[in-house]
Amino acid sequence: MFDQNGLSLDQAPPISVVLRFFLSGALFGIVAGLLILVFNTAIFDPAAIEAVILTHTLTLGVMLSFMFAALFQMLPVIAGVKLTAPVRKANMLQYPFILGVIVLLFAFYSGKVLLFTIASFLLGGAILSITVTMLRELLKLPNHSSSSKGMSIALIALGILTILALYMTGTLGGIFEGMHYLQVKQAHFTFGLFGWIALLIISISFQVIEMFYVTPSYPTLMHKHLPLSLLILIGTGTLLSPIIADVWSFVTPLLALLMVLYALITLKRLTQRKRPITDATVLLWRIGTGLLIASMLLMLSADYSGYTILAKLSYLSFAGFAISIVFAMFYKIVPFLTWFHLSSQGYFTAPMMHEVIHPKTAMRHFYIHSATLLVLALSLFFSPLIYLGGFLTLLSFGWILWQIIHAWRLYLHTQRTGEKFEMNIPTT
Repeated sequence: MFDQNGLSLDQAPPISVVLRFFLSGALFGIVAGLLILVFNTAIFDPAAIEAVILTHTLTLGVMLSFMFAALFQMLPVIAGVKLTAPVRKANMLQYPFILGVIVLLFAFYSGKVLLFTIASFLLGGAILSITVTMLRELLKLPNHSSSSKGMSIALIALGILTILALYMTGTLGGIFEGMHYLQVKQAHFTFGLFGWIALLIISISFQVIEMFYVTPSYPTLMHKHLPLSLLILIGTGTLLSPIIADVWSFVTPLLALLMVLYALITLKRLTQRKRPITDATVLLWRIGTGLLIASMLLMLSADYSGYTILAKLSYLSFAGFAISIVFAMFYKIVPFLTWFHLSSQGYFTAPMMHEVIHPKTAMRHFYIHSATLLVLALSLFFSPLIYLGGFLTLLSFGWILWQIIHAWRLYLHTQRTGEKFEMNIPTT
């Protein structure tokens, strides 16, 4: 599954570091399900505060938690970066981050100026500090792969995204006048979707698609130039937006074209894999990249037709794309980490990866996840279905939560009761 060349236990962070970020992401996903049940179809109105709250629950609480988990694990594995004192760095990030997300959600709900200020310090400090740390370590590498370059660019985008967010929360908190609030809001939105979420997924996929599924590599032109091209396009739109009012009407179609091209090539690579077995992770990659294509086409159709229902379907499809991919990564990372850490500690009774999360268990979750996305889309046309969508969201993230708990309990149980290899060294 993973190329272990160059990977050793002293490079990889403790398994608790990764699992705890997955845990916080799953818990925020459960919160998202509860919010859907409470807010109902108001979540589909971009101007409604309910939609803003749910969006930040998903993008910050869920997506960023899962992506931090992936970064803590992937930086040593596919980039060769060794993060010193990973537990301390995780503590300095996660605790203020979780508190900051909670405070921000209450700030949106209440509109209280002080809460926006507190959230700014908590989230800004936590995210920017780990972004700078990870980026600094990546830049030290003498040789870069396409994935490590892409992750560096994605972290730059995350830093810019955070600074834009701080301007917005600073405006809402009364610190700034907010003369360019609308332009910054558009840039924040674009950096968040394309410059961080999509860009990080793309960068990691350049290596993990080939590594996990034994496929041909991505075209050289794509894996060498796509991440930087995305950042340049988004940066250009951001810098020109105060001068050229409709600059995003030119930039957005180019971004959409690149996203569709990437998704089509990824789908093609998945058909070329040398391991023909189709498991839940392959299906999650397929549904995720398919939803990315749908999101981009719906976004362009909405821009040119003015139909708001298309825009809502576009946002939902993009969320489905992002969550599908992080679920696919989750089902690869957690079983591997559990086996890897225990076997590296010498336990010959370490559970095999299929014993940590059985393929049938992951497949059942794929069906739940697919049903969740379908029901939420249909609730745009038949609103009572939103309650079923909220329940399925709870079930989906609750399923993920149980897999995390099960893996951790299995890990601790093996440490308590497992048998190790004995090195009998003769004495003289």
